[in-house]
Parts: sequence; C-alpha cells; structure tokens
Amino acid sequence: MSHHTDSTIHLTDIVFPKNINHHETLFGGAALSYMDKVAFIAATRYGRRHFVTASCDNIDFAKPAFKGNIVDFAAKVIKAGRRSLKVEVVMRAEDMLSGNQVVCTRGIFNMVAVAGSDDEDISDLSLSDLKLTKRSHAEPDADLRIVELVFADDTNHHGTLFGGHGLSLMAKAGFIASTRKCREVMVLASLEKTNFMAPIAIGGIVDLSAKVVRIGTKSLTVNVKMWGEELLTGKRTFCADSDFVMVAVDENGKSKNIKK
Repeated sequence: MSHHTDSTIHLTDIVFPKNINHHETLFGGAALSYMDKVAFIAATRYGRRHFVTASCDNIDFAKPAFKGNIVDFAAKVIKAGRRSLKVEVVMRAEDMLSGNQVVCTRGIFNMVAVAGSDDEDISDLSLSDLKLTKRSHAEPDADLRIVELVFADDTNHHGTLFGGHGLSLMAKAGFIASTRKCREVMVLASLEKTNFMAPIAIGGIVDLSAKVVRIGTKSLTVNVKMWGEELLTGKRTFCADSDFVMVAVDENGKSKNIKK
C-alpha cells in the first residue's frame, strides 16, 4: 500500500570546506551521508520504530553543490510495506545571494524495521495519521524548519546534546534564515540570552525553527527555537530559544545597508 503525502522533512546545511573535494564541490560521500540521515528521520517519524538502511536506488549526481552553497535534503515516505519503507530524498543546492536553486540528485532509500521492533504492520498507517503527524510538527509562520540527529560526537559526558553544539546548530539556522530573507552576506553580531530548558539524549531528533522577527537598516534579528524529539515515541520537548542578531557586510567585511 502506498502513501503519498506532502509531509516532507528537511535537513539543510551549508557546504563548508571540511566537506568539499579537490574541485571545491560537496564530496559525494558527504552528500550520501546527509541523504541517508534525513531518510532515517523520515522513516522513523513515519513508523516510530528502529530502522536501518537496506539499500538505495537510482542515485545520480547531475549537478554539483559548490563551496558556500546552501544544501537542502528533502525526504518523504512514498511507499510503505509490512516491514519496510521507501523514502525519496531530493538534494538541492542554492546560491546564497541569488537564491537560484538546482536539483543535484535524488534517490530512493529502502528502510527496513529492525527485528524485535513493534510488530504492527507499517502499511496499516493511514493517510490521516500522516496528516496528523505533519500538523503536530508544523510551524506555518517559520521561515525555516530543519532537523538533525544527536550522535555520540555531539554529546557531553552525560550523553546529551552538548550546549555548544546546540548553539552552533541554532546559529546555523539563524544564518540560513537571515540570508534567505535579504540575500546579503550575513555575519553573527550577537545573541540574546539563551536558556537550555531540557536536554536531548543521544539518538534524539533536533527540530529547529527560525523566523526573522525584525529587519533594521543594517541588521536583522532571527528568533530560533529548538525542540528535542524522541525517536520511538515522538514525544517533543521544548529545549531552547534565542534571538540572533545578524549584520549584512560588504566584500571588505564592513557593515552595509540591507536591501528591502
């Protein structure tokens, strides 16, 4: 039984030097890692059980993503079997200043429920269930919605998301949202007080929402909120929020007026 829904999950990042090859484009292995990660999150949110990647099909790299591009990995479940899911992932590269986007690749990831998971038939999940799930995560007024996973390297000695890494994820979301809003080169000028109200355990989903709440002459403010989400239960906890003040700069690094 197939389920077609527009409940798409986005993992959005920036092509930094650590992930480029000698052509200064996104390394194919890094792209595949991003695609697999977002496919896993999409499958887990659909079935709420442990999944592993069984195979991937039809992945052809048609266009490169260059250093400094925004890269967006969009995933949605397109078919559900009894113990497996097909997740389509589309990767797009976006020029920060022009906003021009190209589809770099797309592929199908076949995700299988781990033995010992709940024996409920995944294909029994109804379209109404999926729409309810989408509504529960929707932030219709947000400028940006992105997800991440907490891996071991991201945690502190308590096994929860390290605060510094959480701030890095929030700042990245603020940077992308501010750049898309005004299509200028933006740098972080300051951030308001950030309160970490709840931890996110290893293996949890980090759900980030960013919205531009003020646009001034040379700067703007982005409010970024962070939730933690348990993989199997879907339980969500509000973890942190902060206002990031971003300043537009010219080619010499001097502040400049924002085009409105």
